[in-house]
This record gives sequence, C-alpha cells and structure tokens, in this order.
Amino acid sequence: MPIKILIADDHQLFREGLMTLLSGALNIEIVAQAENGKQTIEKAKKLSPDIILMDIGMPIINGIEATGILQMEAPKIKVIALTMHSEKHFIKGMLEAGACGYLFKNCAYDELIDAINTVYAGKKYLSDDITEFIIHDYIGKPKNRQEDDPQLSAREMEILKLIADGKTSREISELLFVSIKTIGTHKQNILNKLNMNSTADLVKYAIKKGLISLW
Repeated sequence: MPIKILIADDHQLFREGLMTLLSGALNIEIVAQAENGKQTIEKAKKLSPDIILMDIGMPIINGIEATGILQMEAPKIKVIALTMHSEKHFIKGMLEAGACGYLFKNCAYDELIDAINTVYAGKKYLSDDITEFIIHDYIGKPKNRQEDDPQLSAREMEILKLIADGKTSREISELLFVSIKTIGTHKQNILNKLNMNSTADLVKYAIKKGLISLW
C-alpha cells in the first residue's frame, strides 16, 4: 500500500514540481495539494493522508498553527516540515506543534524519500543541519533559563524574550506567523503564571533570569 501524501505550500509551482518529482516513487501516492493552512486541515480531515509535507509561511493559517491543530484533531496524520526557514523559532515552533520531521526545501531527493519512509515507520527525521542546531541549542542553554521556570512552555519563554527585547505584539506575530490575538493570549498566560501585572514586570523578570542582556 503506497504512502499517501498531502503537499501543503502556498507556491503552486513548488507544489506541482514536488508532485512531479514524487510521482516517480513507487511507494508514494500524492492524494492532494493545499495552498494554505486552512485548506490543509480541511483536506487532511477529509482524505486522511499518512503524511503532510508542510510549509510554514502559508496564508490564513500558517504551517505551525495547522500542525498544532492537526496534532489535536487528527493525531494519526504525521507532518514533515518542508521549508526554507532555518531560524530557531520556526524549528522549535514546528517541533513543539507536533511535526515528526524537519527538512529544508533544498534537500536532496533521496533525503526527502528517506524522511518520508522514516516518518511513515513511526520515527522522527531531522536533517543533519537541524540535528546540529538542536544539539548546540541544548548544550549552550544557560542553567537559569527554562529549567528554572517549568511553568512556562517553550513558546511562552520565546514570546517572553521577544517582549523583553522590546518587540510589539504585531512584530512578534509576524516573526512567529501567528495572529496578534494569539500573542495577546500567550502574554496574558505568562503574566498569570508569573503572577505579574505589566510588561515592565516581564522585562525585569527576563533581565533577572538572564534571558536578555542590558548590553
């Protein structure tokens, strides 16, 4: 039985090129394409693909949010991030949302096939570049960061740092590809968890914990 694939990307040329490329694989069947996160969720629920090759920067609902929604509503469907985004917050965002793999769009054909087969077999797949990033991030993590504040999720810690760096809610929403309303909800949750009342309190807390530097 072939592995059923849904390709989610807002660039039609890339979708069609990928579809043509994968059509040569004997064990793969492309069941659908989607151009935004909302369409991806709808088609995934209807067609139940085995794997979704998910871009991140899509309109309406981005890839990170779509992955999180599918993780809750259709957990049997596995997601592999296939993107050009190499920034730390995108990688963390996708993995925390439930993606089983993360690849860059400039990966080799054989690596993409290997990733699909690996994830289909129930394992995780990260490119060498992503694995190196995770290792360096773990080894280089200061002791006074998230481990000292288990009540905050990784995404909340990320947003806290951006707030403390002086980023506005709109700027943060654009950086993380989420709505301003979502950022507002996260900010309020952070304030509640830390028993604080203002942005100034959050900045002081971030400085005290070494999350940002004054220099």
